[in-house]
Amino acid sequence: MVIIGAGPAGLTAGLELVRAGCQEVVILESTQEIGGISRTVNYKGNRIDIGGHRFFSKSDWVMDWWREIMPVAMPSEGMDGKDFRLAYKGSERLMGAGVLSGRESGNLVMLLRNRLSRIYYGGEFFDYPLKPSVGMLRKLGLGRSAQFGLSYAAAMARPISPEKSLEDFFINRFGSRLYRQFFKEYTEKVWGVPCNQISADWGAQRIKSLSVGKALIHGLKQGVWRHQAVEQTSLIERFLYPKYGPGQMWEEVARKFQAMGGRLILGAKVHIIERNENIISTVKAFKEGGGQMEFDARHVVSTMPIKDLMEALRPAPAAEVRGVAGGLQYRDFITVGLLYKRIKNNAGTKNYISLPDNWIYIQEPGVKVGRLQIFNNWSPYMVADPETVWVGLEFFAREDDELWGMGDEDLKSLAVREMSFLGLASERDVLDATVIRVPKAYPGYFGGAYKRFNVVKDFLDSIQNIYLIGRNGMHRYNNQDHSMLSAKYAVESILRGDFEKSKIWSVNIGDDYHEEVYKGRESSSSSDEGLSPAKN
Repeated sequence: MVIIGAGPAGLTAGLELVRAGCQEVVILESTQEIGGISRTVNYKGNRIDIGGHRFFSKSDWVMDWWREIMPVAMPSEGMDGKDFRLAYKGSERLMGAGVLSGRESGNLVMLLRNRLSRIYYGGEFFDYPLKPSVGMLRKLGLGRSAQFGLSYAAAMARPISPEKSLEDFFINRFGSRLYRQFFKEYTEKVWGVPCNQISADWGAQRIKSLSVGKALIHGLKQGVWRHQAVEQTSLIERFLYPKYGPGQMWEEVARKFQAMGGRLILGAKVHIIERNENIISTVKAFKEGGGQMEFDARHVVSTMPIKDLMEALRPAPAAEVRGVAGGLQYRDFITVGLLYKRIKNNAGTKNYISLPDNWIYIQEPGVKVGRLQIFNNWSPYMVADPETVWVGLEFFAREDDELWGMGDEDLKSLAVREMSFLGLASERDVLDATVIRVPKAYPGYFGGAYKRFNVVKDFLDSIQNIYLIGRNGMHRYNNQDHSMLSAKYAVESILRGDFEKSKIWSVNIGDDYHEEVYKGRESSSSSDEGLSPAKN
């Protein structure tokens, strides 16, 4: 049994198969890293979370699975157990003493962390998800706020139909002015194409249960009746997070998989997948350093990019199928880690580098950076020296564009300049920097080939013993919990022997735990990555 890829989907499938008693389960990973984009990179004791991963799911199975691998630690401040809550299934869920079985002093534990994400625009910070409030009204001004309201009313009166693009999707839910101020710039940085060329499917998968009307009414009530009781819950006020970053979870899963008899081979790049009609028979991989490995494949679980998978198939599919697969597009991802010396606040001094955010969406024009992460705020153990601040600047690129082609030193210089330009940190306070590149990080929801994706999907589904799971495996914007669920359903089908795949494709379609980007009175559920392309 062959699994291609050692990210969350592949590792979940591998562990579930060996737990079920399956023999000769092998995971082939083309790199020397565990966890895919959910890995943690350790640079001189400072850890980088690629894309940012809150450990939160609406699936009880996923939450229990994570906690079985890594127990949740009782916070060192010794809070009362009644305070341990997550936003979960549309409501708060108590995480009492029975769940908090670890200690923060232990190494293999998850921490309960506070959530804060904001949008940076025009030198000001706005809540993310957006919350109409007196503060927001003050920052925008009465005139612009009124324009947003009128624009939203116009969109409600005459919605765009049918919704063909992501731009249509956003305008129908927020109005054109709010869309252009808070969503357009960042989204187009992420994908590298105008929003009117991106499929509305992206919005349907990432954003659900929007209620701008209720949010606006709530904002007005806050302004008029300032003493009214306001619910303080948010999408995820608290979330779980491995002490040393998300990669710690998947490294432990890999260890358990191997301890139970599974075989994990790093540096094994799959290049040939042989089939007899609609049955995969053999998988061949190049071993890093030379040589080829060959595996008999009773079943194949694939998380590799569909474009690469189709190129590996022998005999090759029909020209039409190859053409669609070859035209699928991807976005590549660069993180520049910048280490700053911690600046002590003085009275009246604006010190952005001490911000409390997990991540900040940069909606500001004139810069290439799309988002910032402050790793100290994900976990204090992500930073080697607590007197430093470890910031990740996220850039989105394509393998053939100018940004991806820049050398590492040029990227470091760009990141330092942009932090200074934004007024978030001074160049003189930088202590160190590093660059991490992730090719094919996100499947693209645009282009002519994507519109015909079902041609590829239907062909691959006709091959009985191959199961597509995970983000790149399905060419779908999955979070890590979605990827895990796709692995779960693939394993169930393998164990039943029925080659059923519809349940795999149902993951992340019409579910109820997507990010709500405009927050009103009602608390909602969330993915782990919000409007970003990265991650869970």
